[in-house]
Parts: sequence; structure tokens; C-alpha cells
Amino acid sequence: MSIELPARPRSASTPSDGILEGPRVLRRLPEGVPERPYELFALRPLGRVIGAEIAGVDLGESLTPRLRAELNRALLEWKVLFFREQRISPQQQRAFARNWGALETNPFIPQGDSADVVRFSRSAAMPGFENIWHTDVTWRPEPALGSVLRLIEVPPTGGDTMWADMAAAYDNLPQHVRERIDGATAVHDFVPGFARFTDPDLLTRWQDRFPPVEHPVVRTHPETGRRTLFVNQAFTTHLTGFDPQESDRLLRYLFLQAHTPEFQVRFRWTRDSVAFWDNRATQHYAVNDYHPHTRIAERVAIVGDRPY
Repeated sequence: MSIELPARPRSASTPSDGILEGPRVLRRLPEGVPERPYELFALRPLGRVIGAEIAGVDLGESLTPRLRAELNRALLEWKVLFFREQRISPQQQRAFARNWGALETNPFIPQGDSADVVRFSRSAAMPGFENIWHTDVTWRPEPALGSVLRLIEVPPTGGDTMWADMAAAYDNLPQHVRERIDGATAVHDFVPGFARFTDPDLLTRWQDRFPPVEHPVVRTHPETGRRTLFVNQAFTTHLTGFDPQESDRLLRYLFLQAHTPEFQVRFRWTRDSVAFWDNRATQHYAVNDYHPHTRIAERVAIVGDRPY
């Protein structure tokens, strides 16, 4: 007498260390922080955990302390804020950003009308190289707090920018991965991020001024206390003290976290629109799909603090 065994799925698997399907933890606010309305402007969410459009604020006007405080709360809660129809000058753009601190300079990107304004003028003759998930200037000991980007010329189609919430990315890591990286540090270097499109003589000239730096793989946001994943494909070269093969494998997995759509917002630019993002909590990606059209933007970045 034969016994019929229950049917079982065949043995099969996809490559390990990938992102798995299923529910995501989508927590926008720090634990215990309640939802509160905004009183001085209208806010329209563009994503579940990241990204909101602000109406009723003129970035060309001076901010009152109360308005600055409420915009800062919105920035911390939504990570990137968008403003449309802001016909402001570079001087007004700089003045707005200075409400959050001193402005930094970047020796590797062409300047606008002053040293602390960088100009991205992209066309068929000068394509963009910002189409990689990254956090700005993590090769500095004190990476930028945030950036204010203004679009001057917008292509008829394409040219969007995407942002990813790296607190959500950290929240969704498997427990064994969090245990492996909590307390670890990684090395960041400007050379790999600029080597493919920058004059080697310029890189050589600045390499002593900006040696590689170490930052926590998981940083603590200084204002919200959130734990955020703080490695990026443009500038993070290796994990400190790890076997090179394990470092490469783990970094590839961590870089993938920014690619998860549930953690992202995508913004369609219009002329004179402005984005203000928290560089301590996000990565971003400039979509390079608009050639042969031209896209021109100017950015100012706010000096940050040393990650911990």
C-alpha cells in the first residue's frame, strides 16, 4: 500500500541579500511625536513618509522667528519641502538658506554669482552626473545640513528629482543587519563621486585638503533622534574594519535600500520651483532623461555638523 505524501513546492530561491517583498514599516514621525497642524502655511503631502508641497510662503521675504520654526518642523517631519512660483534672486535664495546656518562652498561644481552658489547647467553638450542615489558632501567631516535648489530652466519633459527617506530605510532593515551595522563606521571619499567627470588635476589639487573621512553607518539625527542609514553609492568606499568582501557585499545591500519606492518621493519641476531638503535624513537622485533639452538649476548648501 503506497502512502501519498502531501505536495510541496520545489526547492528554489532567488539570490540572497536582496530586498524582499511584503509590508514595509512606514513611520514618518519619530516615536511618540503626535501629528500637529501647520498654522502659517498650507501643506500638501506628496508621499507617505517623505515630501510635501508648501503654499502661502514667499521665499523672497524675511522669515519671522515663528515662521522659521514652523518651516523647520515641517522639514524635520517631511524631510523635503517644495515651493512653486518662487521668483527669487540668488541673493534671496541664499538669504532664505541662511536661516538654517552658514553656507558652504564646493570646489568641484561650477559657481553661480558667488562662491556659495553652485550652478548645474545641463544640456546635450554637458550631461548631468547626479543620477545616482547619494547624500551631498558626505566626504566632508561635517556634511551639509541641507540644501536649497532652485530651477531656472526646466526641460519640457523629464528632469525630475527623487528623494528617499533614510530613516524609513533603516527601520526596514532586518534585525540581523541592524545588529551588524549599529556602531560600525564607513569611509567616505570625494574621489569616486567626481572622478568620472572632473579634471584629474583638480582632484589631485584638493585631495590633501579633503582626505577620506569616517562616519557612522547609522547616524542619529541631531534634532529628531531618528536613526538613519548614512552610506551612499557616490562617496562611501568601504566599511571600517570589515573584510573587503563582506564590506562590498553589505554595502551593496545597504545602497539598495534607497531604491525602495515606498521610501521615496518624486518631484516634477516647474520653472521657479524650489526644493529644500534635510541632507541628514535623505538621499536624492536627479533623473537624467531630458536630453537634448536644457536644465539649469542653482543650489546653496547649509553647513552641517559631525555625524554621530
